[in-house]
Amino acid sequence: MIYHKATTTSTNDDAHDPCYGHLDTIWAEHQTSGRGQRGHTWHSTEGDNLTFSVVLTPTFLPIVEQFLLSEVVALALVATLAEYDIVCRIKWTNDIYAGDRKITGVLIEHALAGDTLARTIVGIGLNVNQTTFPDDLPNPTSMAAERGTTFDRTEVLTRFLVHLQRLYSRLEAGDKRGIEELYRATMYHLDERHTYAYPSGERFMATIRGVRPSGELLLEHDDGTIGEYAFKEVEFVLPQK
Repeated sequence: MIYHKATTTSTNDDAHDPCYGHLDTIWAEHQTSGRGQRGHTWHSTEGDNLTFSVVLTPTFLPIVEQFLLSEVVALALVATLAEYDIVCRIKWTNDIYAGDRKITGVLIEHALAGDTLARTIVGIGLNVNQTTFPDDLPNPTSMAAERGTTFDRTEVLTRFLVHLQRLYSRLEAGDKRGIEELYRATMYHLDERHTYAYPSGERFMATIRGVRPSGELLLEHDDGTIGEYAFKEVEFVLPQK
C-alpha cells in the first residue's frame, strides 16, 4: 500500500515503524531531514518529484548477500525509466544515471536477525518534474529534463513498484546469478577506463570489471591488477561539464 504524506522528517525514519509491512511505501511531498548516501542531503522541490521509502522483509537472504537487494532496487529503477524512453545506467553502488547526470539516489538501511536480513528500508529520491536545481549539485537531471515533458508521479511510482516486486520475486526464487548478470550489464562505465579517487583525494585511472556478490567494486588498474573496493573506499571522479 502507498501512504502519501504532505510532510515528514524522513520517509526512511517513518518506514522503521512496525505498523508498515512488506512492500508498504511511504511517499512524502516534503522531507525536513531527507538523507542521501555518504551523509549528503537529498534536494527536492516540493510537488515535483518522488521521495519515498519501501519496506522489504527479505528474511530469506543471508547478510553476506545483502548487496543483491541493492541490485534489485537499481534494476527496478532502470526498468521503470526505460518505460519512459529514458536510458539509464547504474553508478555503483545504486545511483541511477542518465548519461553523465544523476536522476535517482538510493539509501538502503538493513535490520538483521542472526545471519539473515530481517527488515530493509529502501529510500529513493527520483527527480521527476523538477528542471532547476541548486548550483552546488554537480550533475543533476530529471525525467522532465531528459524528455521535455512532465509526468504523472503516481503512475511512475506504481510502475516502479511493479518492477520492484517482479525482480524481488526473482531473487526470492533463487535467481541470484540472473540478477547479478543483469546488474553488471547495466553498470555505468563498465569496461571503460576512467578516473577514480581514494578518500585521501589521490586519483588514479582504472577500468570497471564488475562487482562481487558481496558488493565490492572490481577495478582493473593500469598494471593489470584487480582491486576490490567497498563503499566509501573509492569514488568516481565525475566528468567536467
